[in-house]
Amino acid sequence: MQATPVRATAIPSFTNALRAVESLLMSGGQRTARRNAWTSVLEDRRRAKDRVEAQRVLEEAVTSQRL
Repeated sequence: MQATPVRATAIPSFTNALRAVESLLMSGGQRTARRNAWTSVLEDRRRAKDRVEAQRVLEEAVTSQRL
């Protein structure tokens, strides 16, 4: 008597599950727009961080020249 083969099905990650639900609820254009918007938010945050760092470096340079 042979055992029935067992299929191992990976449990999807939370992100993959959300993307699956998103794909069911939204059309392709909406998904693309949403991802583009999120990419823009992340890029804006990166630029803001870079501005703060540049400002700090400039202020340190001015302070060290005064001494």
